[in-house]
Amino acid sequence: MNKNYYDILQVNKNASPEIIEKAYKTLAKKYHPDLQTTENKKQSEEILKEINEAYEILSNAEKKQAYDLSLAEQEKQIKNVIDPNAHINLTSKENWHNQEQQEFLRQQQLKLEKQYREQMQREQELAYQQQLEQARQKAYYDAYIQDLKNRGYKIRYKKSLKDYITSFVSLIATILVLFLLWQIPFIQNFLINMYLENEIIRAIVNTILNLFK
Repeated sequence: MNKNYYDILQVNKNASPEIIEKAYKTLAKKYHPDLQTTENKKQSEEILKEINEAYEILSNAEKKQAYDLSLAEQEKQIKNVIDPNAHINLTSKENWHNQEQQEFLRQQQLKLEKQYREQMQREQELAYQQQLEQARQKAYYDAYIQDLKNRGYKIRYKKSLKDYITSFVSLIATILVLFLLWQIPFIQNFLINMYLENEIIRAIVNTILNLFK
């Protein structure tokens, strides 16, 4: 494992450049060989060497960024060594989350399907009730009309605009068909012969023609 320069300078990872510089100056003064006793000089030189090395890295923005990335990777590897099943547990949690999400979606789908079936059933029941009511009203109306007829009343139905339009269209269609048939020679001869030979038909046709004069 590489040295932890933050521990050497006794600062945390989020320390500002000013704090790093202040910590460096304090430690450099504390462990300067000229301020140590003879027996501690060699040890102080080694410690000061590490302090200078740590400050050189952490005081440079680019070197510090590269060092932080390296340190984070080391901590990740250490965590995996301590807990080799960490990635398995993470995968298990992800699978459990996915299964829980799928179960939630399945329950929502079942709920929507149930609501749809209930709605369709209500609509079918309503349509059946409407048909039943219409059939009941028609039966009452037919019975009422039949009773009036049995008593000798003449029933006159009031025609609607739709009835008049239907009658007019039927009349136009009949006239058009007769006109087209009249254009066929053998049919035209047949109708003329029928008019000349049959007195009843001739009387009917003459009456109709007189009405339009």
